[in-house]
Parts: sequence; structure tokens; C-alpha cells
Amino acid sequence: MLHPSYSDLMKVVNSEVEPGEAPVVNSRYSIVMATAKRARQIIAGEEPLVDQREAKPLSIAVEELNQGKIKILSEEE
Repeated sequence: MLHPSYSDLMKVVNSEVEPGEAPVVNSRYSIVMATAKRARQIIAGEEPLVDQREAKPLSIAVEELNQGKIKILSEEE
């Protein structure tokens, strides 16, 4: 099971959205695609932004997203 949950990650990603604006993330698919992309970057040699020794790249990517170290940009950005 993924910890934190998808709904928790969606809250973190959408936390900076002003009331009345469209959320950056509307589905779990966006979370999955963003974390998978970041995990591939880590596998390719990019330095992790969180200290998680012995963790798998996907776990590191999820934790980076949860801590707000990486952002998911909307299509306009």
C-alpha cells in the first residue's frame, strides 16, 4: 500500500491553489505519472531531494512530492 495515500498527495499538490481556481491534479493518474517520471530521473542519476537511504526510487519520488520538494505543473505552466 502506498503511504501517504493518493488523496493525501493530491491535497499536498493542490494546497497552493487559490479558492475558485481549478486544481492542479484531478486524478490519481496525474500523481502516478508525476512520481513515475521523477523515479526515472532518480534512476538516471539525479540526486534525490530527500534523505531516504536504502529506499527505492519510487518511494523517494513519493516522499519528495509529499514534502513539497517537487511540484506538478498545470498544462498552462
